[in-house]
Amino acid sequence: MIELLEANPLLLLFFVVAIGYLLGQIRVGGNSMGVAAVLFVGLAFGALDPALQMPQIILDLGLVLFVYTIGLANGPGFFSKFRREGLREVLFIVAIMTLPALLLLGIHLALDLTPATTVGIFTGMSNNTPALASVLDLIGQRGGAETAASEAVVGFSVVYPLGVLGRMLVLAVVLRLWPVGFAAEAYRLRHQYPIARDLQYRTIEITQERVMERPLRQLRRENEWDVLFGRLYRGDETSLISNDTQFQPNDKIVVAGTPEALDEVEAAFGQRAAEDLRHDHNVYDSRRLFVSNPDIAGKRLSTLNLREKHGAIVSHVRRGDVELLARGDTVLEWGDRIRVLAPREEIPELVTLFGDSFAQLSHVNLLTVGLGIAVGWLLGLIPITLPGGITFQLGLAGGPLLVALVLGALRRTGPILWKMPYSANLTLRQLGLILLLAAVGVRSGTAFLQAFTSGAGWLIFGLGFGLIVVTTLLALWLGHRLLRIPFSLLLGMISPQPAVLEYAEDQAQNPLPGIGYMLMFPFAIIINVILAQVLLIILQNYFAG
Repeated sequence: MIELLEANPLLLLFFVVAIGYLLGQIRVGGNSMGVAAVLFVGLAFGALDPALQMPQIILDLGLVLFVYTIGLANGPGFFSKFRREGLREVLFIVAIMTLPALLLLGIHLALDLTPATTVGIFTGMSNNTPALASVLDLIGQRGGAETAASEAVVGFSVVYPLGVLGRMLVLAVVLRLWPVGFAAEAYRLRHQYPIARDLQYRTIEITQERVMERPLRQLRRENEWDVLFGRLYRGDETSLISNDTQFQPNDKIVVAGTPEALDEVEAAFGQRAAEDLRHDHNVYDSRRLFVSNPDIAGKRLSTLNLREKHGAIVSHVRRGDVELLARGDTVLEWGDRIRVLAPREEIPELVTLFGDSFAQLSHVNLLTVGLGIAVGWLLGLIPITLPGGITFQLGLAGGPLLVALVLGALRRTGPILWKMPYSANLTLRQLGLILLLAAVGVRSGTAFLQAFTSGAGWLIFGLGFGLIVVTTLLALWLGHRLLRIPFSLLLGMISPQPAVLEYAEDQAQNPLPGIGYMLMFPFAIIINVILAQVLLIILQNYFAG
């Protein structure tokens, strides 16, 4: 069997992927390893025989696909965080990323670890596979031996599970010591972040005189109603509500929003109408449409002038698993599913405008993907000189990631749409990650086994656990107690792996940890990719031996 797998590396790849995916679905204590199990299955196969290897091209292809799709998806959030959050939170993120690297410098000197092992521990603590891959790429650029690459993977692989289990343990202890009002936090932050919420419709009859004195525009300025005003029923006439609408007694309006927001509007306007008009389609029809027209993707809803051109409004936008109320400044993404309210005769034109083709959303524009990756690859080859004359390259991880972040933020350049549909991006990202984990695991299985049989693995295990506990506690104290970051968001910001995030959301009982995770995720990727390479260069040039 080993000879068969040795002669057929692709067969070995698919064995590792299939078994790893199966084991990753097994839940222990309500949590699972997910796709990360592919790495450990790869290590197990690699430990069977040193002759079992995976071609370098598989590792490179997986790395490039993974980091490029991540950057493309997170580009807008990455740059908007600088504009929205200001310097304080950006410095907090950089600080909690840099702290483990600084602690490891001291530990490296005290215990005489190899540079590759130290950097492997650093990448394992953050559960950051692209950072590990960038280190392996840098080792190859600098003429490093195969043993150095194996040492880095061993450090990563031993500490990786601790990055999950250790953080869960710290969170469990801290939440017992620091009582947190998660429900109050979620309510306070409901207007600031795109949280998936229970969106409903309600028909309200106007009986309050105070809302009949001013147009809706003025009423909205005076109140913080997080709702969407849809149809107005006045006698036998039906129309769409606009900011210029001034209500009259016994008008009936259909409003969309969360139950809490609808309660506020109902109290301000009058009472719930006896007749539920949300399903009334005599004049206006409601349709779900896919945004599959590339000419629409990347544009704000307000620029489409739907009300003026078609007498229509968009009430909801579903992006992935999150459904949001539509606003004028909502930017449509390729693959969004929107709910349109329009006169029946306008529906065919709106279908043509938005595309509404599910098949089109499964296609990947190979021109833009190929061009973006090629530019990123070339950028990764450019030498960067640090103080002291040290030179390194961003490589296959950093170059494509930086280019993807910029292109994702731009969304489009003239007729060229850089973004790809949500489902296509997710599929390519999963494929890239699986290829990367399988290749890294198989190529380092023998070294992983030798580390534990020689005792070095247990030392790495202890160091990793201690560092994760200390740095997680410091991050929580600094973020919550000193900087007053909402604890729900903070839980997600210190969750580098989906299993930790799932545990955090279970504790918070709201989706805010997921928002914190997405705010941190692009930063965690790119900062750790750079820090890992800089740490390796410093250790090799100044602290080796």
